[in-house]
Amino acid sequence: MTTLHETAYPHLKPDPTERELAELFTPTEAERALVAGVGKRPLPRVAALIHLKVFQRLGYFLTLSDVPQVIREHVAQHAGVPRAPALADLKRFEASGSRMVVFTALRRYLNVKPLNPAGYAWLGVVADTAAETKHAVADIINVMLEELVHHRCELPAFSTLDRMAFRAREKSNNQHFSAIAGQLTSQTKTLIDGLLKTATGESASPWQMLKREPKRPTNKETRTYIQHIRRLQHLVEQLPKPDVPVPKLKQFRLLARALNATEMAELKPQKRYALVVIFIRAQHAQSLDDAADLFIRLMQNLENNARQKLLSFQQERVHKTDMLVGQLKDILGAYQLVGTDTQRVEAISTTLVAEVDELLNECEQHLAYAGRNHLPFLLQPYKMVRAQLLNCIDIASPKASSEDLVVERLMEALSKLRDNRADTVPLDMLGLSEDTDLRWMSAQWRKLVLVKPAGKGRAESVRRRYFELAVMHAVKDDLKSGDLFIKFGERYDDYREQLVDDETFERELGDYGQVTGIETEPGAFVSKLKSSMALRAMEIDAGFPENAHAEIVDGRLILRKPPRSDIVEAAARIDGMITERMEAASIVDVMIDTERWLDLHKLFRPLAGTDSRLEDLRMRVITTLFCYGCNLGPVQTAKSIKGLSRRQISWLNLKYVSEDLLDKAIVKVINAYNKFELPGYWGTGKHASADGTKWNLYEQNLLSEHHIRYGGYGGIGYYHVSDKFIALFSHFISCGTYEGIHILDGLMSNESDIRPDTIHGDTQAQSYPVFALAHLLGIQLMPRIRGIQDLKFHRPQAGTVYQNINTLFSDVIDWQLIELHLPAMLRVAVSIKTGKITPSAILRRLGTYSRKNKLYFAFVELGKVIRTMFLLSYIGDVGLRKVIHAETNKSEQFNGFAGWSFFGGEGIIAENIRHEQRKVIKYNHLVANMIILHNVVGMTRVLRELRDEGTEITPEILGGLAPFRTAHINRFGDYTLDFRRKIGPLDFEVTIIPI
Repeated sequence: MTTLHETAYPHLKPDPTERELAELFTPTEAERALVAGVGKRPLPRVAALIHLKVFQRLGYFLTLSDVPQVIREHVAQHAGVPRAPALADLKRFEASGSRMVVFTALRRYLNVKPLNPAGYAWLGVVADTAAETKHAVADIINVMLEELVHHRCELPAFSTLDRMAFRAREKSNNQHFSAIAGQLTSQTKTLIDGLLKTATGESASPWQMLKREPKRPTNKETRTYIQHIRRLQHLVEQLPKPDVPVPKLKQFRLLARALNATEMAELKPQKRYALVVIFIRAQHAQSLDDAADLFIRLMQNLENNARQKLLSFQQERVHKTDMLVGQLKDILGAYQLVGTDTQRVEAISTTLVAEVDELLNECEQHLAYAGRNHLPFLLQPYKMVRAQLLNCIDIASPKASSEDLVVERLMEALSKLRDNRADTVPLDMLGLSEDTDLRWMSAQWRKLVLVKPAGKGRAESVRRRYFELAVMHAVKDDLKSGDLFIKFGERYDDYREQLVDDETFERELGDYGQVTGIETEPGAFVSKLKSSMALRAMEIDAGFPENAHAEIVDGRLILRKPPRSDIVEAAARIDGMITERMEAASIVDVMIDTERWLDLHKLFRPLAGTDSRLEDLRMRVITTLFCYGCNLGPVQTAKSIKGLSRRQISWLNLKYVSEDLLDKAIVKVINAYNKFELPGYWGTGKHASADGTKWNLYEQNLLSEHHIRYGGYGGIGYYHVSDKFIALFSHFISCGTYEGIHILDGLMSNESDIRPDTIHGDTQAQSYPVFALAHLLGIQLMPRIRGIQDLKFHRPQAGTVYQNINTLFSDVIDWQLIELHLPAMLRVAVSIKTGKITPSAILRRLGTYSRKNKLYFAFVELGKVIRTMFLLSYIGDVGLRKVIHAETNKSEQFNGFAGWSFFGGEGIIAENIRHEQRKVIKYNHLVANMIILHNVVGMTRVLRELRDEGTEITPEILGGLAPFRTAHINRFGDYTLDFRRKIGPLDFEVTIIPI
């Protein structure tokens, strides 16, 4: 059964504070007048007032004996009764007929109605509708509560709502299961049953093999994984496409992935067949993305190796290059000799250090790789991976997302060349034309690919291997930019299909404009933005002579660092006193305390949606958080904490924990943290900074890449950290991913009480599309700028000349392009606001240069406007630069703190499965936030003690502190789960500086 605390069902606190009593349970004059007609005796009046105030808080009538005594006494006191009625008297009133008279009068006064049979039937429809998109019973109950409040209905008993929600969910699930299973033939059902059986001599069932994920893309692994994808394709061809809402589809997929073959076989047939169909189709969609990722990784590896070989080649040929330059100098010197041509030729011939043919050969070799041309070095390693690359393209079958079908024709040509071994191939045989199909090639590619008669005229044929490499290079770029999409894929699908339709767009556009404050009419949008940009440039230009922290020298902008703020000695002294007085605890004690405060274990239930049967759930949850959040792993955790085996620890992670549940736990910690006074001195909650840090991985997975900056193999943990020092959102991406495409996800996905509208980042956040999309979403993007002297400023209009900063500006904004494509850009923004698509999904397509996508160019042009305006503010406001620097430092501090708490396993994430890697990052994020909350509780206690002892505590001192404290926490050696440890309740009313 779902517990009341998991839902929004209102309930009374057993110990309300004085403020809560005064604000929520103090009767007004009108209310006292209302109950005056109930009776002359005090008892009915007090009982009526208690029912009234409790109903206003809860939305339903509660038995008076269940109302906390402190509330009864408070209401009685303000009702003019010297002493609250005894509990026995209240019970007699509850049993009398006066109770229903009071209820009727109060319902009339409050304009609420109890549910009758028709009302319960209506509520059942509400539950059925909610169950179509919600899987958790608690979420369905919350929808029902929202509708009841909206229609001013008295809330029924919680058990009633729980039963209705459970029945609605089971009814919805069974309908979907029946619909899917009903489309299967007997042969397909037999095939599915066979997947759940382990053949003799095999160590794993076919069902377990379906969960296979790609390892490091070596030649052997790529070949075997491509075979796995083909097996999935064969299965998908025999299965129906389930018509299930996305939220439920995601939950069914999680459930199927968590069940092994034996557990699947024990399910009811309809549920078993439906889950298998859903999981296979989901795995197939992911495998199509994997095929694209493998293709891109193989091509990137080829290019990286080619560049390395080019550098080695150039280093090896340094002495030959010196020889050729010396030879040229001697020849030029001989040519300058005065004399006849014959004498010059004789003089030149005496300078030659080798035969002419040998010198020409050396020159040709040098010119072949001149201009950092690494392309010739692609040829040799390409032979080893040609088959895998062609197979990846064949499996993914990319399609053009625009009217430009050139790359599709080129891929058809590749398929024709699969069995061809000729060095050159006529263009006619491929059905291609140089003018229409090969115009996109760069000069370096054309030189290597095209074969022209006598070196002139039109190309009649191509060098096959170079042609294949050039086409694959184009396919790679178009996949990354979204110019090619993969049908039925997930990350590489056609983003246009995820955008809202015309009807929804028109309906939502008005509300979108009001919420964001953005003009939605193209002409007005451009006019307002143009005038704002011009005004910003004029203001910065006028104030530039007085700007002591910026100047232009020889046409280049130079920014001086703002003066460093003096470190307040008092803050450092207070910080040291806090360190001395913080109560020593082990890291396990910290997690136990925080979990007991917030009851986080109640969030973790079986992924199947059933009730937990674990009696020791709290202990199991804390152990699992310690295991994965601190990276000890199940084996070491079982050795360190007695009473649980390795299998028990890993079982809970598999059966109970998903990324969504971890996010809910993180939000609960954030909301509790935000209620304390101390974080308010560190920030307003309106700013957040985004930054990534490298986490080490083993090489045997597709996500792991070699990080150029940090070295070693790993992935990037990308965090959004509030200006209040706590992390709001986390994401795990590969090292090769452009971090900026995820910078807006955290704000759009944020469900905590801290609601930032300004985001800071590092250099990765400076792309034009990111600036443009942030503006359309009503988010202020303020990244830290490095190398500002190399960035372009754009003029609002041609002919505008600025007296002091004119040399900073280059091109002029194309306002017509922005106005023309604004509706399409707004459709993207509205789609994000309505949850149809994520910012990263669209920025993944718009973050890479596209030759064909007109929307890309529109976003770039708008981004030029927004970034220029930001850069102008950046150079004109030294205070803004200090804020940006301070906020980005908070992200870097959190990265270090998260790494400190991830101390097990030498800091290497041992998981090779991608969804488990993402969960590990979420685990660590949750544990880090739990420690931060625990530190704030301890710091608040110490600061209040210091204040009571007479130590001066000022807002400036508090603002100089931070919750990333570790000195009092023992990470090693004491892992006893002590649930008898005494802790007080969280007291959010504690003040450090009295108001």
